[in-house]
Amino acid sequence: MRSVVPVLTVISAIMALWYIAAVPMNAPWAYDKAKRAGVELSLNDLVADTWSQEKPKLPAPHQVGIEIWETTVQKNITSKRSLIYHSWITLSATLLGFGLGTVLGIMLAVGIVYNRVMDMSVMPWVIASQTIPILALAPMIIVVLNAIGISGLLPKAIISMYLSFFPVVVGMVKGLRSPEVMQLDQMHTWHASPSQTFWKLRLPASMPYLFTSLKVAMAASLVGAIVGELPTGAIAGLGARLLAGSYYGQTIQIWSALIMAAALAAVMVALIGLIQRIVLKRMGMAI
Repeated sequence: MRSVVPVLTVISAIMALWYIAAVPMNAPWAYDKAKRAGVELSLNDLVADTWSQEKPKLPAPHQVGIEIWETTVQKNITSKRSLIYHSWITLSATLLGFGLGTVLGIMLAVGIVYNRVMDMSVMPWVIASQTIPILALAPMIIVVLNAIGISGLLPKAIISMYLSFFPVVVGMVKGLRSPEVMQLDQMHTWHASPSQTFWKLRLPASMPYLFTSLKVAMAASLVGAIVGELPTGAIAGLGARLLAGSYYGQTIQIWSALIMAAALAAVMVALIGLIQRIVLKRMGMAI
């Protein structure tokens, strides 16, 4: 309850600001319609009009809520007009990219921690890779993979992987190096092999860092999947909904896809947080 109240307070404040901002954003169109009709708008008429326009610059929250309700609850999930259908298309690429990024990130982190050459050579490139704008890189990845006959889910997953492996590398390197010198010396006095030191000391110590990294990686992976849908001209997925909404000026559709993407990320991050609690509790680590 103590954590729910601040969240509800923030959501209420955002909703209030959203409603207030919708009035001046949509007012020009309301005044234009009134001028052509030869009527004068009162404040109540202005507010009512700006919160109910068909193609507003900034839709009111209840308009987005109605759109989400109509495209989730009132549509069959196999319908191409269902937001759940489009969410699943994006989520499947997100999960595949997240899995690939996690495996790649952990493997690179282990190599960096245990191999001096990789530490000196790979880590700078890992950091440099994230300076390339994904919006510029995504079309090239799509074109190259299509040229060798790879299309569909995998190109989007690779873009997701590109964004999600970085936080895993950084978090795992820090986690694997987190044991103190005294603990490492103790493992040495017990004649522990490097493999035993890894499995018995370094890996357990890295778990809190890993789960924190996975939360960031999941959010980044979702962004990657959505960005990956944009240059392909995809007809399914949340990115496709955003693209179609921008083509036809359907701002309500755009905002509903954005809210759905945010909700999807929140659910997946919460799921990772739940797994984190269970795993760390079983390992005897308080969080």
